[in-house]
Amino acid sequence: MIGRGTYDIQGFRTAYDEVMAKWPVDREAFDVATRYGTTHVNACGPRDAPPLVLLPGGGGATSASWFANAEALSRAHRVYAVDLIGQPGRSTSEAGHPLRTVADLTAWMDLLLDGLGAETTALCGHSYGAWIALHYTLHAPDRVRRLALLDPTGCFTGFAAGYLLRAAWMMARRSARGTRAFLEWETGSGPMDPEWLRLQEAAAGFPFVRPVTGPAPDRAASSALDVPALLLLAGRSRAHDTRKVAARAAEWLPRARVTVLPDATHHALPHRDPAELNSRLTDFLNGR
Repeated sequence: MIGRGTYDIQGFRTAYDEVMAKWPVDREAFDVATRYGTTHVNACGPRDAPPLVLLPGGGGATSASWFANAEALSRAHRVYAVDLIGQPGRSTSEAGHPLRTVADLTAWMDLLLDGLGAETTALCGHSYGAWIALHYTLHAPDRVRRLALLDPTGCFTGFAAGYLLRAAWMMARRSARGTRAFLEWETGSGPMDPEWLRLQEAAAGFPFVRPVTGPAPDRAASSALDVPALLLLAGRSRAHDTRKVAARAAEWLPRARVTVLPDATHHALPHRDPAELNSRLTDFLNGR
């Protein structure tokens, strides 16, 4: 077990690789250098297919968290799943400029897309990754063909007070046991993929770097955004009030298709019962 103040890097890498083993067999891993550090990318799908960039949530999510979606999404796209710099994963910020502001994040995304050779891309983010994805789309709408947001946090409402209290308790302990207890609470003790859960536990001791946070994306700019968007919300999310998120998203993103998956929870959304999520995502990304 990883205790507070320690970090078992080999244990983390082993857990990471166990989840990545669930990915399609044609997966390719590589790094993209930017001035903010080295970004680790897991890619799959036809090389000549339209690009799709996947941004995970914060904490221990990592690019591995798309294991239940990668095969379906890569049938018609070249999928690029990213480990966020400063968050658990295989991206590194050594010798790079620190990510401190939203402008840094959008500049990092510009450099990442340049490094991938993607002039334009479809963009999909979960949780904190959705917050980044929406900010980036507002920054560079000409580079985003389609935008998918999975239970986005911080975009349309704040976090629920109970969620923040539980998250603060977990971060104060930074242990595998605390992480498991937090995820069991948020997911209602429903089934979680065992390898995915071990990866979240292994990430508990990852050296903490405060993520870039800030206000919600600008409402007026969001309302004027002319990019097709899809929001898939977790009906049982404890991170925020799903009904309020759905109502505000429909108002602030007029071109958005908003759907609530009634049995989904926030953290397990990408992989628990993924069939409906994958179907809705692929239909949207393929223009249906």
